[in-house]
Amino acid sequence: MDVIVLGGGLMGTASAFFLARRGVRVTLIERRRIGAGATVASFGNIRRSGRHLAQLPLAARSLAIWNEAQTLLGRDVEFRATGHLRLIFDADGLDDMRSYARAARANDLALEELGPDDLRRRFPGLGPNAIAASFSPRDGSANPRLVAPAFADAAARAGACIVDEAPVLDMRQSETGFEVKTAKGVHKAAVLLNCAGAWGREVAARFGEEVPLGTWGPQMAVTEPVPYRISPVVGVWSRAHGAYLRQVERGNVVFGGAVARVPVAPDPGFAQADPSSLPAQVAAVLKLVPTLADVAVIRQWSGCEGYVADNLPVMGASGTTPGLFHAFGFCGHGFQLGPGVGDAMAELIATDRCATPLADFSITRFAA
Repeated sequence: MDVIVLGGGLMGTASAFFLARRGVRVTLIERRRIGAGATVASFGNIRRSGRHLAQLPLAARSLAIWNEAQTLLGRDVEFRATGHLRLIFDADGLDDMRSYARAARANDLALEELGPDDLRRRFPGLGPNAIAASFSPRDGSANPRLVAPAFADAAARAGACIVDEAPVLDMRQSETGFEVKTAKGVHKAAVLLNCAGAWGREVAARFGEEVPLGTWGPQMAVTEPVPYRISPVVGVWSRAHGAYLRQVERGNVVFGGAVARVPVAPDPGFAQADPSSLPAQVAAVLKLVPTLADVAVIRQWSGCEGYVADNLPVMGASGTTPGLFHAFGFCGHGFQLGPGVGDAMAELIATDRCATPLADFSITRFAA
């Protein structure tokens, strides 16, 4: 079997890696550099708590791979299971957390509820005005700049052909499968896997499948390095758009959220950071960690992410075209899922079945 994977972000590179491990002949095509799109702009969060219930089996599959990433990939991608702390500041947030914990109980999240005394004792200095929190000890983070290149290199060692800086000029269905014309040549395969991220809608539309997907850019920033004291990833249970942050081992604090995403045109697909949003973000971050008040912010950035109207990704076989598969539209939450998505798509393509339920993500839900 021959497979062309479109897109060299985390979804595409992980898919190429797991396909190659199954002995499938794979060509991955990326129009820019590997991992240079939404993946590199990611926060790096590996969180299961609060995720849509239908995604939890996929999230569990992915977490198992994150735990083995260094062995699988032959390098450290800085995955650290530091836990994920979500602070609660009001009764609505507490109700939402408890409702979610009940609904997700069968998924083995090991979600702990912390009262104010436990929170102060275990995580002093975090959320001093919080009334409660949840803690997911098995979750954590990884380095978005390292992950996609690591999967691509491992895929290449397993036999995959990685073609980057190769914009797609045309693609079509052929008598034997698919033909993709790029700036670096023409590639043919029996199977085409659409991992084009925010551009996945355009690929699907070429084969008669419309997806209600918008492209938006999150607002991210990082501080100067300070002494390492914040071990867990920190977020908020809130019906508003709360802040989130994590401190890397080098001392910098990466943060985002709390402000609206900016619209991004898919072409050229470069999202702009909005400096005017920074004061509101910093204020929200200080609510979580007041001791960061005198720390300098040294950089802002954004990225182009695809958001599907129902906030669920598109995964699985095409509803119109045999041999076409999709894995895109992860609504800003794809980083945690990426390795599991790659493994699941490789299983589905190679065996025509998948142990992880994917029906809720089928593109056919948008068929007229």
